[in-house]
Amino acid sequence: MTSLKGTRITWLGHATVLVQSAGGTNILIDPFIQNNPKYPKDYSLPARIDFILLTHGHSDHMADVVPVAAKHGSTVVAVYELADYVSGKGVANTIGMNLGGTVQLNDVAATMVEAKHSSGVHDENGTHYAGVAAGYVLAIADGPVLYHAGDTAVFGDMKLIQELYQPEVAMLPIGGHFTMGPREAALAVRLLGAKTVLPCTLEPFHRSRGHRINWLRWLIPGLKWCSGHQGKLSKSFTTLLFR
Repeated sequence: MTSLKGTRITWLGHATVLVQSAGGTNILIDPFIQNNPKYPKDYSLPARIDFILLTHGHSDHMADVVPVAAKHGSTVVAVYELADYVSGKGVANTIGMNLGGTVQLNDVAATMVEAKHSSGVHDENGTHYAGVAAGYVLAIADGPVLYHAGDTAVFGDMKLIQELYQPEVAMLPIGGHFTMGPREAALAVRLLGAKTVLPCTLEPFHRSRGHRINWLRWLIPGLKWCSGHQGKLSKSFTTLLFR
């Protein structure tokens, strides 16, 4: 079983995840809150969110980035073109980067890695180029190495992510329509070598979360799983799968 060493990971529906390091850094990934049917409506984000990480420009991953960044005093990290876009929409502090780069976010080293997905931004003026889709590897000082894949298909270079960073926790999409499904995610787990898996981006794979987890258990021999509340969640659960 993976030791999180004081790090807290809270799944807030879809691909929205809050990571809180033992050193006190709060990182929100892909803020999709207001229109997210899986977001726990009785949950309050921490007063301070140090950084917001965007994996790509689709609205179900960044719809609430502007108000959340303003309310919580956040710096937004994204691929360069997407960082420039949200800056133009009113985000005061951004860090633009690109694939293969690493930025130090307090006690967390965030590396942007490849994803296989599209990344246009749609607004009242049409669809705009927003760079490429990405994932993030988060190496937490005196803590675990986390991998958030964003939206993606499975791809062979996930093996390179394993060789370079050895992620202990993998947050993977399993929707099966706009992203890979459970069968492909099972292969991704093997390529990554992760011991702990958090299934994300569940829609529009129109079956229960339990059904999807059973798919993963069947496809990955020896997979064990457990569920539990994080904080005061009552409508959303963080589910960790242990190999």
